[in-house]
Amino acid sequence: MAVAASGTRERPVPLRLRRRAVVAGIVVLWLVLFALLRGRQTLALAAADLTSLHRWFNDVNDTIGADRNSNPLFLYFFNEIRLVIDTLVTFVQTLVSQPPDGRPVPQIGWLGVVAVAGYVSWALGNWRVALLAVAGFTFFGLQGLWQESMDTLALTLSAVLVALLVGIPLGVWAGMSSRVNRVVTPALDFMQTMPTFVYLAPLTLFFLIGPASATIATLVYAAPPAVRITAHAIRSVPATTVEAAESLGSTRAQTLTKVLLPMSRRTVVMGVNQTIMAALSMVTIAALIDAPGLGKTVVQALQSLDVGTAFNAGLAIVVMAIVLDRVTTAAAVRSERTRHPGGRRRWRAPLLGAGAVAAAVAVWLSHTYVWAAEFPGEGGAGRSLASAADTVTTWAQDHLSGLTNGVRDVLTTTLLNPFQTLLTDSPWWLTGLVLVALGAVLGGIGAGATAAVCVGLLVGTGLWQDAMTTLASTAVATLLVMLLGVTVGVWMGRSALADRIVRPGLDAAQVMPPFVYLVPFLALFGASRFTAIVAAVVYAAPVTMKIVADGVRGVPATTVEAATAAGSGTWQLVTKVQLPMSRGALVLATNQGLIYVLSMVVVGGLVGAGALGYDVVAGFSQGELYGKGLAAGLAIVLLGVMFDRITQAAAGRTTRVPGRR
Repeated sequence: MAVAASGTRERPVPLRLRRRAVVAGIVVLWLVLFALLRGRQTLALAAADLTSLHRWFNDVNDTIGADRNSNPLFLYFFNEIRLVIDTLVTFVQTLVSQPPDGRPVPQIGWLGVVAVAGYVSWALGNWRVALLAVAGFTFFGLQGLWQESMDTLALTLSAVLVALLVGIPLGVWAGMSSRVNRVVTPALDFMQTMPTFVYLAPLTLFFLIGPASATIATLVYAAPPAVRITAHAIRSVPATTVEAAESLGSTRAQTLTKVLLPMSRRTVVMGVNQTIMAALSMVTIAALIDAPGLGKTVVQALQSLDVGTAFNAGLAIVVMAIVLDRVTTAAAVRSERTRHPGGRRRWRAPLLGAGAVAAAVAVWLSHTYVWAAEFPGEGGAGRSLASAADTVTTWAQDHLSGLTNGVRDVLTTTLLNPFQTLLTDSPWWLTGLVLVALGAVLGGIGAGATAAVCVGLLVGTGLWQDAMTTLASTAVATLLVMLLGVTVGVWMGRSALADRIVRPGLDAAQVMPPFVYLVPFLALFGASRFTAIVAAVVYAAPVTMKIVADGVRGVPATTVEAATAAGSGTWQLVTKVQLPMSRGALVLATNQGLIYVLSMVVVGGLVGAGALGYDVVAGFSQGELYGKGLAAGLAIVLLGVMFDRITQAAAGRTTRVPGRR
């Protein structure tokens, strides 16, 4: 009888289904209370209004400005750092972009820069990369953006140099010491979670507005990839190899220089690649704090809705990103090949010597003669590109406005506006409780506690309603990103041909700095929050597609074959086997999509996205709103931390072995 009783016992409801039921209950209760309490205690704040915190930030800014030249902390620390960075940036600028005192042109003119770029690309990579570099740098001059491009390059190289000087040694240390790695990793996670905008306001508080602050912000943003990837490279060296070296009597220093660094060289070079890409992305955004270069041209064009000029400058940024990416990628490949030299290597040294002589001659000519220092022509290609972009924009607005406006209105009316209304018109405490409850259900007690702290601090910033508006745009954009990412990612994961076709485009898209994405959608949709959302979707989609594709591809082939043999069709195979078994990858894709979207939605403050992005931009342009902009940056960080912790905790739960606690 006992056996019979146990055989008829009801099967327990899976934890995943119970969690979904709880989430549904929270949402239903939220909707009911919203209908009853709509419009009460929403913590609304007008655009020109300031809270006591904002005024306190303004006072701190004024106090620091008054004491900058008398306070010992500034005299002997912050000002010295700014002076060193400013000296470095000025030196690099006088080499390639800005005329030094006593000269009408830089020390190295266009011919020398093109020659050096081609030679370095050849030395680090191959002749194809060298041709790409020469063509790309020549294109900057043809666009009429030579000096702007060189200013961007100077700031990028300065930031990368300092970031690598700090990041690689720290990464090596973290790779060799588990204790250091445990200390460094949370800081790196926090830094990489913060959207790029957030770095600008606090750094200007200590280092003022200008190229030095822009470079410091860039190196702070670009250093984490160097540290993280270098540490990973060191830890990836086989332990047996290290033990063999130590058994032969190698000291710790010898093991590092003779074993660990040579065997991790390719990965370290890829870390340099990621550092350069991050630096270039940040340098363009740092135009908001008066960084010279292409970013400044793009910002001014976006603010005046000059699509042609923005397109021309944005194209130059893309070309520079592609050149720098291909050069460093080729360098990583060559660093691996040097361990297995081929038969043609003996010809390379004489050719490199001859190339060095030719580059030196070009540098001398560009230093001596004006014709080799100033790029010939007046940028006719750039004007033609800008005119063509304006023509295409006008045509699109005349002929596609019905379609684009229809898409915008449908998504705005049916999805964005209702969700934004729910977030902003609910009492703040109700929305806060919902966020905490969802965090606890999806991510566990720790994630719920993090959400509670973030909600409390968001209220303290005085920008609750703007934060909820940004949250609405971020959530809608992330939903669209995941729909696109899952659709294309599943296709890539199931088809090797599709992966080979799509992946190069995704790699190229990830090279482009965020600013560039705003330009075409500004032309299609005008200045609106929807423009920022669409740009965020396109910006975040590549990383989600890759993660989903890798997750689907990681499902064991035996499982897929068993399901197919049992009669499952394609739809059943995807929805019942591959997606459920790659649930961890889906949650990770959501995490990364959220972070990318949040970063881009905030940048969209330049094209009418409003909310926290607008508050940050206004804080840079209007002195009395500086404190509000600083508080908006803090609110963005809090949203990012909350999203990151909840989704990471949820990812950890989905990958946990069933039955374990």
